[in-house]
Amino acid sequence: MKAYLALEDGLVFEGKAFGAAGEKDGEVAFNTSMAGYQEILTDPSYKGQIVMLTYPLIGNYGVNEEDVESAHPWVEGFVVREKSAVFSNYRAKMSLDDYLKKHKIVGIEGIDTRAVTRRLRIKGAQKGIISTTTSDPKKLVEMAKRSPGLVGRDLVKEVTCKRPYSWDKDCSQSAEWQIGGATVPLPPAGFRIAVIDFGIKLNILRMLRQYGCECYVFPATATSDEIVKIKPQGLFLSNGPGDPAALTYAIETIKKFIGKLPIFGICLGHQLLGLALGGKTYKLKFGNRGGNQPVKHLPSGKVEITSQNHGFAVDMNTLGPDIEQTHINLNDKTCEGFRHTKMPLFCVQYHPESSPGPRDSAYLFGMFTDMMKNKA
Repeated sequence: MKAYLALEDGLVFEGKAFGAAGEKDGEVAFNTSMAGYQEILTDPSYKGQIVMLTYPLIGNYGVNEEDVESAHPWVEGFVVREKSAVFSNYRAKMSLDDYLKKHKIVGIEGIDTRAVTRRLRIKGAQKGIISTTTSDPKKLVEMAKRSPGLVGRDLVKEVTCKRPYSWDKDCSQSAEWQIGGATVPLPPAGFRIAVIDFGIKLNILRMLRQYGCECYVFPATATSDEIVKIKPQGLFLSNGPGDPAALTYAIETIKKFIGKLPIFGICLGHQLLGLALGGKTYKLKFGNRGGNQPVKHLPSGKVEITSQNHGFAVDMNTLGPDIEQTHINLNDKTCEGFRHTKMPLFCVQYHPESSPGPRDSAYLFGMFTDMMKNKA
């Protein structure tokens, strides 16, 4: 079956369909990771996006039941150069094709992903559409133009949990998985933290638990009064999709905890913390997504290779003198982290929990627990 990918600027690619049949629009985003497609598909931060992988061969190790970051895929569509016809891995339960069919995700293969990536890098992020039902290029381009995009959209309400829960009730989820099925024993839970779920990845919860945090997860719409009832010792702000400026309710909630609790934010949580401190965010030209992004830790001069997935950034020029930038992206010089010099809070734009990606930045979870120790 033929499939088409159309961009709002008029470029249309013809390829071969895989996964589910149908039609889906979204902002087209490229990811430079060489592996980890299952974690990428199930990352709630990709809600509203058609994800294209730049690595040319995808699907060769199939899909298993463990390497997921949420209950199901969130991408609007999936684009690859070549889908592997066979898969081989002792943990695999099904093919990538069958997995996308199961979850009704429309995919396209056989197009020039290098040309699409170059287009996005030169012209910037674009709205697009994947279709197996419409073949008229003009109609597809018009449909892409009419799609809502990401600016001004609150997509968090579509991915956040529906009600509060204690993730630590089933600590088997928290144990670190190792090859062969072994797990690393968990330390005692020494800190009770409130986690605001803007679209949280499971590996963030695993990492927090591995560093001794007892996690109580709240929906993005939770009020400060609801959160303080558990008497948290720290506040964690998760990753998530969409435009951070649209989440005015979350920004107001975060403001009420600044200076009262140690706060750690990742990705969207980083952006929301910047907004709560009076700063502004802006949309990047084409975003940073992949498992190989170089970031410099400014206090030490060390370079970390990081996992990233974001299309917005914090404008450091809009933050006050008490905010110190701690990390910078070495590719585009955007802010990758900051801290408050007088209050216990810090955040990073990238993903220290990896999954997929390197673990250079896992030390940040230790910084959060140290901050809570010092506060106590």
